[in-house]
Amino acid sequence: MPIQIGAPPSPSYQSPLQLLSDCHRRIEHFLGVLTRVGESVNGILSQEQADALTVSLRYFREAAPKHVADEEESLFPRLREAGAAEALEGLDRLESDHDQADQLHRTAERIGNEWLEGRVNDSEVAEFKLTISELVSLYTSHIALEDLVIFPAAERLLTSAAKAMIGTEIATRREG
Repeated sequence: MPIQIGAPPSPSYQSPLQLLSDCHRRIEHFLGVLTRVGESVNGILSQEQADALTVSLRYFREAAPKHVADEEESLFPRLREAGAAEALEGLDRLESDHDQADQLHRTAERIGNEWLEGRVNDSEVAEFKLTISELVSLYTSHIALEDLVIFPAAERLLTSAAKAMIGTEIATRREG
């Protein structure tokens, strides 16, 4: 993302929980883009809409799996090890959400690619809109649970060393 003058600095890998929360803001942004694309057209994309759709689909295809791995492979196991009672109850639901989101993203990707190639019909446009609406609903509650319960619990309960390892693992997924 471009640097904005006056904007707070982006968190580093030394602040992995803030990085994960910032990723939520990007998820919300790209869901908004997909929603606007779906609402603003009836089958034929302008070049601007096609570009927005392309970038958004790429974000979810490439970045979302890394975010899921950050949580399921790095954060959630450490929370389970720490016995974070207030967080443990939600972790299974969050993992189920990840699976459901993956299925919805596959549908959006399939229809989005057909749309970009000009091979989409009205029922597929309707299915795309419904899929994006379901993703927005899913992510709204998912992100709220993580931002309001899971990440604060992790901040309190995980050691500095555990958080540093999470940051290192996140960096490895992005740079490795």
